[in-house]
Amino acid sequence: MRTSKSKPADAIALLKSDHRKVDSLFTRYEKSRNRSVKAKLAHEICLELSVHTTIEEELFYPAIKMTIDPDINDEAYVEHDGAKSLIAEILAGTPDDDFYDAKVKVLAEQIKHHVKEEEQRGGMFAQAKDDGDVDLVALGAAMRARKKMLMAQMKNAGVPMPATRSMKGVPLEHSIPVA
Repeated sequence: MRTSKSKPADAIALLKSDHRKVDSLFTRYEKSRNRSVKAKLAHEICLELSVHTTIEEELFYPAIKMTIDPDINDEAYVEHDGAKSLIAEILAGTPDDDFYDAKVKVLAEQIKHHVKEEEQRGGMFAQAKDDGDVDLVALGAAMRARKKMLMAQMKNAGVPMPATRSMKGVPLEHSIPVA
């Protein structure tokens, strides 16, 4: 059930809609050969994922935390943080950089894995629905409002460098790839 033609009725429908949009952007990126188009698509991917992870971490995950397996909850944050690391690399780079396409491809693979875990039978979304204690429609409304605000902010001021919740930001040595 939808509240209107364009707005998902609940939090899970909103998140699934985001998943489909980002998947479509990754597909368009893969098919493109134009560096300028790739740069725009990569930026749009980073924007969409930055907003999506924010609304999940600020609103959805805390709301469902008591209804899902704690290991699934912890994995979701770590998966987000792994994606954020690649988002930061992509935001700081250009399609002319070495490994740029590979970073976008690996980000796509990480997101596909994360989405599968959230959406699969017995996964996070199923557990949240099965519990019944969370008002997913009200949560969806709050998430849509926050998403609208974040989109406006990030389109105006730019996508900020991601902040991780589960990773310490351990400094890594940068070396030349083995030939």
